[in-house]
Amino acid sequence: MFSTADTIVAIATPPGRGGIGVVRLSGVEACAIAERLTDRRKPLEPRHATLTTVLGEGAHDAAVDQVVVTYFPGPASYTGDDVVEISAHGSPVILQAIVSAAIGAGARLAEPGEFTLRAFVNGRLDLMQAEAVADLIESVTPLQARTAFDQLNGTLTREIAEIDAALFDLIARLEASVDFPDEGYHFIEPASVATAVDGILARTQALLASARRGRIVREGFHVAIVGEPNVGKSSLFNALVGSARAIVTDIPGTTRDLVTETVDLEGLRVTLIDTAGARQTEDVIEVEGVARSKQAAGAADLVLLVADQSTEWSDPGHIFGHPNIDRVVLVASKADLPAAWHRDEAISIAAPLGLGMERLRTAILSALDVDLLADRPGITNVRHITLVQRAHDRLLSARCAASARGPASSEEFVLADLGEARSALEEVTGARATDALLEHIFSRFCIGK
Repeated sequence: MFSTADTIVAIATPPGRGGIGVVRLSGVEACAIAERLTDRRKPLEPRHATLTTVLGEGAHDAAVDQVVVTYFPGPASYTGDDVVEISAHGSPVILQAIVSAAIGAGARLAEPGEFTLRAFVNGRLDLMQAEAVADLIESVTPLQARTAFDQLNGTLTREIAEIDAALFDLIARLEASVDFPDEGYHFIEPASVATAVDGILARTQALLASARRGRIVREGFHVAIVGEPNVGKSSLFNALVGSARAIVTDIPGTTRDLVTETVDLEGLRVTLIDTAGARQTEDVIEVEGVARSKQAAGAADLVLLVADQSTEWSDPGHIFGHPNIDRVVLVASKADLPAAWHRDEAISIAAPLGLGMERLRTAILSALDVDLLADRPGITNVRHITLVQRAHDRLLSARCAASARGPASSEEFVLADLGEARSALEEVTGARATDALLEHIFSRFCIGK
């Protein structure tokens, strides 16, 4: 794991040029290092934006940039340690010069996610909130951002804490009864144990009930655009994306590999997949492209099956490589040309002209059953869902043991299952987390966060 004793530095804003770029320092020497980097002779004032000049490494009379420095003393800072943020002009050259100067003054370059790791270690965030930081940064739709912000604000933390508190109370009373069997004390009546477990089960079940919505919010939908060559799949793809992302020509077989793009469709994250046209061919590359098209259709949440309305109808159903695809929207392309066929279920479009696109978007949203997202889910992360499911399963086992008669109803059996359920919940919050797990989670963060 990363050391939390030294002072770290990194650029906290995205790569590239901008009006402002931020370099962040965190650690016991953060303020001292920042003061050594500037021409300021007075100590930095806590929570006060200070206009000053930052000096280059090894050349204290060479100004790098005019900056605004803000000092946040710990523990009331993002990481819980002393933090200094240097706001400079957003040139990568300037920002890197400031980082180099800070390293020369005693700081260490931060590892990915190390600032948020320190916030977790110092108790500023629990593990769920720390993961929500990454989700918030990576969100591409307003719904994703709102859900991640809810979790960062502790909505899931509070729900898990309430479940854990109920578990802790039940375990404590059962353990007390086990510890004093001869005294005749019953801190909880045996008949009440099953009822108490039922109450906790209802809470975990409510969380798991929102898991599907959570997966959709976090990962979004996958929509595959399939059909025969030259029916307008790439034109439709570009129209939905809003740019000429895929090559469009009159030559059959132009698209030979999967082309993907993530879009915001009425607040939903949708990954569109443009596929190779399905046909018999001897071209090795095109054969592989058709195979990938079938795989994409089989894995997609929704298939847009495109057929050319201006040519004779031929059943395009042979392109499916998965028999369980039941979510299909038939799209009749090239509606600006005379129609050679008509089907009531087909949505007619002329993608380059925008004809029928609003109706198609409505059909996509309807087929994806977006009413599932009327309520924001409480749980979205696969790791959290897996652990809550494990806790739920152990609670079911405890419920069976508490309802059994004879040796199987021993309080020790119930306690064992309840203890395992509580351990799973502690893994969710990070109260019980290995170094390997923490490194895996935080290594996926960007440097500077």
